[in-house]
Amino acid sequence: MRTERHDDGVVEVRLDRPEKRNALDAAMFRALARAGASLLDDRSARVVVLSGEGTSFCAGLDLAAFATLGAGNPSARFDPHGTDDDSAGPGTIVVDGDTHLAQYVCRVWQMLPVPVVAALQGHALGAGIQIALGADVRIAHPDTQLSLREVHWGIIPDMAGTLHMRGLVRDDAIRELVYTARIIDAREGERIGLVTRLADDPRSTALALAGEIAGRSPDAVRAAKALLRGPASDASRHLVRERELIVSLVNTPNQREAVLASLEKRPARFVDPAH
Repeated sequence: MRTERHDDGVVEVRLDRPEKRNALDAAMFRALARAGASLLDDRSARVVVLSGEGTSFCAGLDLAAFATLGAGNPSARFDPHGTDDDSAGPGTIVVDGDTHLAQYVCRVWQMLPVPVVAALQGHALGAGIQIALGADVRIAHPDTQLSLREVHWGIIPDMAGTLHMRGLVRDDAIRELVYTARIIDAREGERIGLVTRLADDPRSTALALAGEIAGRSPDAVRAAKALLRGPASDASRHLVRERELIVSLVNTPNQREAVLASLEKRPARFVDPAH
């Protein structure tokens, strides 16, 4: 993870694992959480740009991280302001929060008092699109592949993505994207509200937009973001329900079969639910 500070108050947070298309492993989750948390009380930051090094913004969860989804000490806590803890995985609850680590890396951009602009290229799949949905604005190359991919792996979107989509995308369109886990391009994403704007060079366009916002009164911009944020109580209930459902799915026979069928490139053989 890299954080770059520009002279005009723009701070760029870059996912920096290009050889893996910026797929998230446990270390990436922790680094991204710390990058966001470090900006919560930063009075010099006026706008944040989220981007990914290389050909993709973020291709989702590293397959090796699947094993950590339901693992770990249920009483463990992760402090995004503390020193590194190699035991913290996506399901570890964040200190003094209503989120686990996987939710926090998406929610923290909503928690920031300043606007966040995401620049998307290549892939924004699963965890990638959910991180981008935590931003205030999403600028994408037209060919960027987008997907709420989790049902393909036998789980559900559990990183606040369905919460952040409300008000952007129609409810029936959200359901269709989640139920099918299909991949769409950013052109369709723009049509349905998932993407704010298309650009051939998303990062440069995002930085230019961030510079324009940074040129406005920082007091007014911060007040505007505070005004436009949704009620915290609604978010808390949604996040708790996400955690309950993901725990009920991870490592079940049908979830394991979804992963194996995908890896073995064969039709899945699911069993009917017990209830």
